[in-house]
Amino acid sequence: MVYTVALTGGIGSGKSTVAEAFSRSGITVIDADVIARQVVEPGQRALALISQHFGPKILLEDGSLNRRALREEIFSSPQQKQWLNNLLHPLIQQQTRDEIARATSPYVLWVVPLLVENNLQQRANRVLVVDVSPETQIARTMLRDNVSREHAQQILAAQASREARLAVADDVINNDGSPQDVVVHVDRLHRQYLKLAAQAAQQETK
Repeated sequence: MVYTVALTGGIGSGKSTVAEAFSRSGITVIDADVIARQVVEPGQRALALISQHFGPKILLEDGSLNRRALREEIFSSPQQKQWLNNLLHPLIQQQTRDEIARATSPYVLWVVPLLVENNLQQRANRVLVVDVSPETQIARTMLRDNVSREHAQQILAAQASREARLAVADDVINNDGSPQDVVVHVDRLHRQYLKLAAQAAQQETK
C-alpha cells in the first residue's frame, strides 16, 4: 500500500492550491471529486443505472448527467440519496484504490473534501487539513461561485465543522494568508512525508 496523505478542508479553504503545490513536487494527486465525476461519465455503467432509476430527464441532450436535475431528485428524498450513495460509493472507492496502487511517487496525496463527513480518515496514513477562518471561506466562496453571503453561509453550515476537521488532523496548513505562505508549508510537509513514507516502506519489508 502506497503511503497515503489525505487532504481535506471546507469550501473556499484552498485545497486545490495546496494540492497543486504537492503536485509540483512530483507527488501523485488523487482527487475524490474528479473520480466521482469519472464514474458517471457517458458509457459508464453507473450512468446507465442512474438513467434507468430516475428516467431520461436525468440526462442532458448530449447524453451526459444532468447534475442539477439529480441534485433536485435527491435533495428532498433521503431514500433516493441513499440509493445513489449505495451505487456510487463502492465504485468511487474501488477506483481510488486502483489509482493509489498505480501511483509511482513516494507517497500520494488523496484530496477528499468530505473526509470527515464520510468518516474516511482511517483509510489514510495521515490527515492534512487546510484550515481558514469562516469569514475567509465565505468571502472566497462568494467571489468564486458568484453567490450571496446567505448562500455561502448555508453551504458552510451543511459541511463538517471546522472543529470536527481539526480534531482528525495530523497536520494543519493555515491558508488565511498569501499563496507564498502555502508553498513554505508544503515544502516543509513534503520533506516530512518523504521521511514517513520511507519509514513505512522499511517497516513493510521487515
